[in-house]
Amino acid sequence: MSVLSRLALGAGVSILLSTTAMAADLTVGFSQIGSESGWRAAETSVTKAEAEKRGIDLKFADAQQKQENQIKAIRGFIAQGVDAILVAPVVATGWEAVLGEAKDAKIPVILLDRGVDASQDLYLTSIASDQVEEGRVAGRWLTENVKDKDCKVVELQGTVGSTPAINRKKGFEEAIADHKNVSIARSQTGDFTRSKGKEVMEGFIKAENGGKGICAVYAHNDDMAVGAIQAIKDAGLKPGSDILVVSIDAVPDIFAAMAAGEANATVELTPNMAGPAFDALAAYLKDGKEPPKFIITESKLYTPADNPKGEYEARKGLGY
Repeated sequence: MSVLSRLALGAGVSILLSTTAMAADLTVGFSQIGSESGWRAAETSVTKAEAEKRGIDLKFADAQQKQENQIKAIRGFIAQGVDAILVAPVVATGWEAVLGEAKDAKIPVILLDRGVDASQDLYLTSIASDQVEEGRVAGRWLTENVKDKDCKVVELQGTVGSTPAINRKKGFEEAIADHKNVSIARSQTGDFTRSKGKEVMEGFIKAENGGKGICAVYAHNDDMAVGAIQAIKDAGLKPGSDILVVSIDAVPDIFAAMAAGEANATVELTPNMAGPAFDALAAYLKDGKEPPKFIITESKLYTPADNPKGEYEARKGLGY
């Protein structure tokens, strides 16, 4: 079974012919953050594929990591009179005005993979993982594996102000709170990008005795982890053994690193947010029944015991 099929089954997707026929008449705007990571590219690819499969006319806008571009795109969708809007918000704040405009225009908005600090009546539903739980899963893996060993962790945070960065940090801190031997020594944003992750990790290594004082790196996404792995190697250390690597997303490149012994654990964030979103939208448009305000996807842990080579092969065609 393909990864995409597994994702669809995991999300409980059951598309009826009636809702599929209805979807064929829909025009949906999609404001995407950008392409800061492999996971983000996969989400875009899967969303476009889901729309095509259902006969939905998807209007796509890449915000290039800027909220002002997203707000402009959403206002453009409203002016076009789309039937619904999907938005993966770059940051959590500053959405009340534009979401209010969509509500006034009677255009339902669905949030994908990130939340907003705004009244819940401004959006139909939010499709996302439990980002706090993702951090907890990563933290629990680390504490279970270092046992009683003193472990100084460096943390690569996501984009400042984004809900994944806030929540993945919170969950990780909760998981290590009762383990006094595990502590976060340094924490800095890598902006969810591979290049920035490498740059920040280089700084951590220099500040921590050439990396010898670092037990593990916790990255809020896999792309930053891959950048950190390169920085560790450049410093003459072995990622995965000298410095443990745990991160979030489960993109192909982290499985390649895992297969090479250079990464230790990743927590999956499914890129198929669009399937559940389109299902919820179709049901809402059919009978007016509002879906749950939050639809939560699974946070699954993967380690080298989970056939990383096979996972890499299964995922590499998803657009990562």
